Amino acid sequence: MHMRMDRRESGIVYRKARQRPSAEVLRMELLRKSIHLLVVLVPSMAAMDRDITIAILGAGVASYVLFESLRQSGREVPLVSRLTVLSARKRDEGKFIMGPVTLGTGALLSILLFPPQAAAVAIYALGFGDGLSSLVGRFFGGTELPLTRGKSLEGSFTCFVAVFVSAIAVTGKPLSCLPVAVIATIVEAIPAKDYDNLVLPLATGLVSLIFL
Repeated sequence: MHMRMDRRESGIVYRKARQRPSAEVLRMELLRKSIHLLVVLVPSMAAMDRDITIAILGAGVASYVLFESLRQSGREVPLVSRLTVLSARKRDEGKFIMGPVTLGTGALLSILLFPPQAAAVAIYALGFGDGLSSLVGRFFGGTELPLTRGKSLEGSFTCFVAVFVSAIAVTGKPLSCLPVAVIATIVEAIPAKDYDNLVLPLATGLVSLIFL
């Protein structure tokens, strides 16, 4: 595919003409990120009962591992396996799909390792920051960031806004939330594939302990 690429004077971003994703790809991304965004319910659940929330997350991750293992062996679980396949990316074809495992584990570790405020900021970064940035990048991204394997400036800006606003909603401290949002945006741009579901909340939680 022919692409036109112009280097900006700053050397920070690249503008390229890239093929718009197909309608099917966009539908799959919407489904995948709709499921992903459900993680933002976790802080509210934990505020009501932390122990039950931990148990639900742990059981959910364990159940998914079992169901996905069965699917890999040719024994599909009704609805669960179907949703997994529908929301999988092309790179996941024929593989154990790790996204739900790292998503649930990222939220679980945030609750276990951080106090409630930092855990909430970390999980909202995972849900809103990563989830919305991916959608915006897929639908509207056109300015590619170097060394990120396809991450876009538009998606990263969305991540920054989402983390910044959600952190303010949790803490009410705009100035303190600024460095948290900046670092979360940088971490989200790292091409860690599904493991960004672990790296992003853990990094954001640690930074929140420092600044919030």
